[in-house]
Amino acid sequence: MAKISKIEAQKRKGRYNVYLDGKYAFPVAESVLIQFHLMKGTELDEKQIAAITTADQQAKAYSRMLDYLSYQMRTESDIIKKLKEIDTPEEFIEPILSKLRAQQLVDDHAYADSYVRTVMNTELKGPTVIRQHLRQKKIGENDIDDALVQFTIEDQAEVAKKLALKLFRRYRNQPERRRAQKVQQGLMTKGFTSNIYDMIKDEVVPQPDTEQENELLVKEAEKQWHRARRYQGYEREQHFKQAMYRKGFDLDDVQAWLDEQEL
Repeated sequence: MAKISKIEAQKRKGRYNVYLDGKYAFPVAESVLIQFHLMKGTELDEKQIAAITTADQQAKAYSRMLDYLSYQMRTESDIIKKLKEIDTPEEFIEPILSKLRAQQLVDDHAYADSYVRTVMNTELKGPTVIRQHLRQKKIGENDIDDALVQFTIEDQAEVAKKLALKLFRRYRNQPERRRAQKVQQGLMTKGFTSNIYDMIKDEVVPQPDTEQENELLVKEAEKQWHRARRYQGYEREQHFKQAMYRKGFDLDDVQAWLDEQEL
């Protein structure tokens, strides 16, 4: 048995040095002092010292998690990943998580709810992308479903309108059909369904600009006709039409351009 001869506060708040029989023995957190009722004159055997040391290691890891949580909300998977990064023994992970849960410092349901609310108010993203992010965070499907309830169809439509208008401006130099395809694809990439696009398209699709559309067609047609020059006659026309269709131009308009040329 060894007797605690002194307990000395470290410069770091909440940490103490324990001396046994006049010699430095080990450091402990304040929570461990309280947990084991450590005070001057307490006698300890090797088994008790080992238990105190283990508890202190766990307390240090827990303290690191409090620092980690002080910057922003975290998921349980974030905590587990961070604990592993700092080489926390596997047997410490669940007790630390349990303590954090009990103190409501980690709550995947609350995280999902907060994340959905933040994204729907600050970003141009739809529910599919939000769900993917939360799944990557290993949030349960029920928690995700509950959180996404607040992102109503009406709210999705409003966000999708903002994104669609932005995309239409981005692709303004594309042919009308191609531009619409690009916008619809962009919305789906950002997590909106095709049904949402159908809901909003009448409000966001720009009025046709016949003059601009014709200028785009003439410019592209001249380029594609030149590129197809290695073909002759009907074969050249077919390669030309295929190229123009891939670029998003209406085949009737392409044929009209061909009809006007002296080929």
